[in-house]
Amino acid sequence: MSVLVLALVAGAVVGLALGALGGGGSVLAVPALIYLLGFTPAAATTASLLIVAATTATSLYAHARAGHVRWRAGAAFAAAGLLPAALAGAAATRLPQPVLTAAFAAVAALAAVRMLRPATAAPKEVRPLRAAGTGAGLGALTGLLGVGGGFLAVPALVTVLAFEMQAAVGTSLLVITTNSLASLMTRTGGAAGLDWVVVAPFAGAAILGAWDGRRLAAKVSGARLQQVFAVLLLGVAAVMLVDAVV
Repeated sequence: MSVLVLALVAGAVVGLALGALGGGGSVLAVPALIYLLGFTPAAATTASLLIVAATTATSLYAHARAGHVRWRAGAAFAAAGLLPAALAGAAATRLPQPVLTAAFAAVAALAAVRMLRPATAAPKEVRPLRAAGTGAGLGALTGLLGVGGGFLAVPALVTVLAFEMQAAVGTSLLVITTNSLASLMTRTGGAAGLDWVVVAPFAGAAILGAWDGRRLAAKVSGARLQQVFAVLLLGVAAVMLVDAVV
């Protein structure tokens, strides 16, 4: 199978998962870029940030039109993660590849566990310091590992800022897009060296796949989709951890 076809298929799967689950699909982009398309972990995290930013920005437009984005609260949450995202993005280019791979495996496993756990009830009051700390941590995660962090942003907005689910999904796209762009600003050299023949079709397929994913979510149980995706993530995490250790 040619590299172009692999990029299109992988991008479509990433976008489909992102659109269906409202977050978390982008965590597949890094392992797909490494194991299917031959990217190094550092290059894969940079390419993933580009793909994530393009896909979430497109989805953000659709959610904003539907009135599901809380701009003021989302901007404040995202602002807390801007500096951590930029610093972590710069640090990621200097870390050994096995360390990046192992860290990503741990995050993928965490994402799977969070998806398998029952939803947590929203708090009755919002704690500003906790909200700022959560936003900063999410920004650092985005910058370091090249993942959008939707699997963490959505539950964080629900449990920390007391958002209802639709608003949490829509607002998380604003946070993810902002953090991804902030991290990319520190990786301009790395982005220039990417294989755009692979990255461009991957991103295009992910954007289109996200639209199909939203239609799929309307037909299939969200809980069932989440369980299937969580099991897939656990498998990916196990493969990456073995690769980092061996």
